[in-house]
Amino acid sequence: MIKTYLYDNKNQDMRHDISLDNLHPILANKENMLWVDLYNFTEQEIKYMANAFDFHELAVEDCMHYSPRAKLDRYDDYHFLVIHAIRYNEERDEEIMLVQLNIFLGENYIVTVHKNTLPSLGRLAKICLTDIKVSDKGRDFFLYSIIDGLVDEYFPVLDRIGDRIEDLEDEIYERPSRETTDEFLALKRTILTMRRAITPQRRIFYNLTGSSFIVNEDNHPYYLDLKDHLERISDTIDGYKDLVDGALATYSSIISARTNETMRVLTVISTIFMPLTFVTGFFGMNVPLPDQESVWSTVSITMGLIMVSLWMVVLFRQKKWM
Repeated sequence: MIKTYLYDNKNQDMRHDISLDNLHPILANKENMLWVDLYNFTEQEIKYMANAFDFHELAVEDCMHYSPRAKLDRYDDYHFLVIHAIRYNEERDEEIMLVQLNIFLGENYIVTVHKNTLPSLGRLAKICLTDIKVSDKGRDFFLYSIIDGLVDEYFPVLDRIGDRIEDLEDEIYERPSRETTDEFLALKRTILTMRRAITPQRRIFYNLTGSSFIVNEDNHPYYLDLKDHLERISDTIDGYKDLVDGALATYSSIISARTNETMRVLTVISTIFMPLTFVTGFFGMNVPLPDQESVWSTVSITMGLIMVSLWMVVLFRQKKWM
């Protein structure tokens, strides 16, 4: 599906559902701003859009296939960006799903291409239908509005991950279980997926000059704010990764200590019963007892076994083995 939104600088208004058959008159006025949003698209629709703007076939091919890494490519008349939004669902095996957003950035137009609907773009489209405050500041600010909407979706996810880490840190001391290990591993996968998504995007917007596209001086503060958000997200992800690694190491140490404690108790019990087993086994093989005709022989042997056991218990307690 193709949606178009045109900011007409001459009339100071917004129009939508513009035909792409003849773009030259529309883009001739450099003060105009055109946004084309292509989503849930067919092969015919993306080829129609590519022919209308004369996009390179390699960039179009990238739009049709998933790319796990964000990037910024420069062509003659436009830039091509690949970035990712996130979808978070704790009920799935893979809690984080990356949604690819492809952006063509021209002199006075932006084309967004994505297979899945994006709530942030939906909110931006509603603004474009009623207001010109986003479009009249140029392509730089419009691109910032798109990226900022995607970046803001990371913060609620990070807050939820932080809460889960705190719960796990309490759980490993109170009631560690197999589910605790599974939760740790799920968190590690989630954090690593977010890290793979955000790190290349931070590199793209880290330097506003050089190989990156040129940003209007009036819009620099917005991109500095975007850079700050990306750095905060990256630092938070790195911090969470360290917390999970540390908590997992602590959990492993606790489990190991509890296992060693159990083995020590079992070893002490086995050691205590070792002489008892030897004596009862030895005299249980039809070996005659000393003075076996007297009832006191059984009593004395039993008392001897009890005294040996008590002596071993006292000895183990003195050595703090029990």
